[in-house]
Amino acid sequence: MRRNRDFRRFVWANGVTQMGTQVTTVALPLTAVLTLDAGAFQLGLLSAAQVAAFLLLGLPAGVWVDRARRRPILIWSDVVRGLALLTVPVAAWLGVLGLPQLFAVALILGLGTVFFDVAHMSFLPAVVPREGLERGNGTLEVTRQVSLLAGPGLGGWLVNLLTAPIALLADAASYLLSALLLSGVRATETPGRGDGRLRRQVAEGVGFVVRDRVLRRIAVGGALVMTANGVISVALPLYLIRELGVSAAQYGLLLSASAVGSLVGALLVGRVTARFGTGRTLYGSAVLATLLYLPALATGPGWRLLLFPLASLLFGAASVMFGVTQLSYRQRVTPEHLLGRVNASMRFLMWGAGPVGGLAGGVLGEWLGAHAAFAVGAAVLGLSHLAVVTSPRIRTLATVG
Repeated sequence: MRRNRDFRRFVWANGVTQMGTQVTTVALPLTAVLTLDAGAFQLGLLSAAQVAAFLLLGLPAGVWVDRARRRPILIWSDVVRGLALLTVPVAAWLGVLGLPQLFAVALILGLGTVFFDVAHMSFLPAVVPREGLERGNGTLEVTRQVSLLAGPGLGGWLVNLLTAPIALLADAASYLLSALLLSGVRATETPGRGDGRLRRQVAEGVGFVVRDRVLRRIAVGGALVMTANGVISVALPLYLIRELGVSAAQYGLLLSASAVGSLVGALLVGRVTARFGTGRTLYGSAVLATLLYLPALATGPGWRLLLFPLASLLFGAASVMFGVTQLSYRQRVTPEHLLGRVNASMRFLMWGAGPVGGLAGGVLGEWLGAHAAFAVGAAVLGLSHLAVVTSPRIRTLATVG
């Protein structure tokens, strides 16, 4: 891996863009809350806008990714997202920034992310050999978790120093730098040949997922995770900042806690799968993820605030081991000409639930309050892996060569 120049550039591009994305995770909702005084329902709309593209274009994106070379898709997705984010600080400087522009930027970010994520997962087997997929995915996950560890804290610090809209410049710059790094990757790709019938090609990808008992259950669990994340993304800043008085910098540090455990999980997943195999790793990490997030339900003022980062840390380690293992399994068992469509189908089935979660978080926040909405999201997140836990046969799943 260290001698693979293309993989090194691929990893650096991933790390740069992930760092910027974590800044936006903090700065975008805080722009709405602190600069534009958004309420719970408006935050719910903003959260839904960021993932709506997965629901609207997730399946066709897989067909287009399978028909074209994936590297140009990655580059243009980065460029479009970077330019969209640049409009926020410019509008803030001019004094014309409003919620409609934030919603539009969130939609564009989601659109770029749809194509980037599907192409990114489908491009990796062209960069590394298939027997190195766990290690390749593990390395990419390490860079992502390092970004998750440092990014929210950096985002909170930048918001305190520069204001939330100006902090988004960091993410805009990261997307453009990622595009530059990816332009130097020279992995060989062979675009697929579509027969022009979009519906049929979409159905091939969805059908592959539905017929595979492992992917089917992973998709169900992933949909619950995204629903819960949508609720939490709305309720958490309102609860911690407005009700508990947490500062923007402290908020960023609390979000960073999950990355500590996730980084440990990413570093260990290769060794764990080598020792226990794909099936036992999938099943065991799902069991741990189910149990370890439930303490977050008791989050509150005083010392109880520490329960949130503690639960996030433990859950992060288990869920990352689960995520890397299931992605490597998917990349290995899927034929190359179907890889884009299968990845898109999984993203659609899982991330398509995100808008539902965002809107539900907004409604619950207005109806029950931020604390109750957070508790609902935490409960759903803690139970999201039951779809895998209730299938003990997955433990016997052999590593596919």
